[in-house]
Amino acid sequence: DLDECAASPCKDHQYCLNTDGSFSCKACDASCVGCTGEGSEKCKTCASGYVKEEEKCTDIDECNLPEKVCTKENQDCVNTSGSYKCVCSEGFEDKDGTCVQS
Repeated sequence: DLDECAASPCKDHQYCLNTDGSFSCKACDASCVGCTGEGSEKCKTCASGYVKEEEKCTDIDECNLPEKVCTKENQDCVNTSGSYKCVCSEGFEDKDGTCVQS
């Protein structure tokens, strides 16, 4: 079997999997920028919104940072994978970028 992966035939956001007589390109984990294999522990570097912790890239909970990321009145922070979003608190709705009582 020829190791086609030695020639790095895959794109930057993929890793190469050598198979018998062939190869396949697999997508890197969402937490990675470039990778050497499957999973968040095989990242070359962590994607934005992720930090290397115990040898793997883990999501940063922006909502628990000392500095508030959602600063408008009556707004709550919701952590998402690799990011966060600001939503109006319960009982409030977004009217032109401001959370007003609904």
